[in-house]
Amino acid sequence: EVQLVESGGGLVQAGGSLRLSCEISGFTLDDYSIGWFRQAPGKKREGVSCISSNDASTYYANSVKGRFTISRDNAKNTVGLQMNSLKPEDTATYYCATARSCNWFLLTGEPVAAWGQGTQVTVSS
Repeated sequence: EVQLVESGGGLVQAGGSLRLSCEISGFTLDDYSIGWFRQAPGKKREGVSCISSNDASTYYANSVKGRFTISRDNAKNTVGLQMNSLKPEDTATYYCATARSCNWFLLTGEPVAAWGQGTQVTVSS
């Protein structure tokens, strides 16, 4: 069974950093591209980052470009999201998910097949 489990969220002050992790089972990182999307009350779902399954190319939303870094560890079958220079606008529940393609995921923020339970990120001003 395909499963994804997020961890690493928390409460930080503006300008701080967090590292999220996504543990994956049931498939390898060569099978599906993996994206992170976020949801907050009153806001649309936003695809924030994605790493492709074929060549590990990385993709970022303009809102996080230069601040967030996505990476994968093939041996551990995990995907990380390093978040630096956090802003109050980053406050949301963050989910990792399988992606149809990274281009599509960044355009729509839409997962396919599976996603995790989410981890809460709160950035205070």
